[in-house]
Amino acid sequence: MTVTTPVFESHLKYLKENGYTVIPLRTLVDWYLKKAPAPPPKSVVIVEDDGHKTVYSDMLPLARKYQVPVTIFVYPSAISNASYALTWEQLRELKKSGLFDIQSHSYWHPDFKRESKRLKPAEYAKLVDWQLRRSREKLEKELGGPVDLLAWPFGIYDEYLLGRATAAGYIGALTIERHPAGPGDSVMKLPRYLLVNGDQGKAFTRILEGAGGGRKSAY
Repeated sequence: MTVTTPVFESHLKYLKENGYTVIPLRTLVDWYLKKAPAPPPKSVVIVEDDGHKTVYSDMLPLARKYQVPVTIFVYPSAISNASYALTWEQLRELKKSGLFDIQSHSYWHPDFKRESKRLKPAEYAKLVDWQLRRSREKLEKELGGPVDLLAWPFGIYDEYLLGRATAAGYIGALTIERHPAGPGDSVMKLPRYLLVNGDQGKAFTRILEGAGGGRKSAY
């Protein structure tokens, strides 16, 4: 959820010193889609949700220092709008670095479970399709494509949402289910470890070892 900059750097240092390889999320997705070979053992994917401005001020320098790829999932309604969020120009600079891939987190980060109870079926269907499609359209217009990966807002998804995401052009999506990504997972509901600041030192080591030293889906 929230990791301080020193703790994040300690993670990157540990990965580098202990034989882990940070790979782009796209590499993992391509494996699921049978477009690429399996990632090497001890592969790790790093992602970040929401697009807070500290991605630019704190995460970018460390990504450059350790030369690690990062995928960030943003909801465009906040960009260049909310005080905590990145600007479009900062996102463009992140992308130009060659280390950051910017993907979709819906348009304004709705709680789909709550909306499904609040709205009539037709209204809910319209909201879902708009959230998923509008986010892609805005990000591709501002940053260039492709935008075809999704992080489910609040980790909420169901069979209906999976179908609508596929129909909207997404080829992969991330949950917040805490276990390593493996051959049995669906590319539309990939697991990831949602880390907090306490996940450092031995706690971080246990997470990696608990993932079998193999593929860890994401931060």
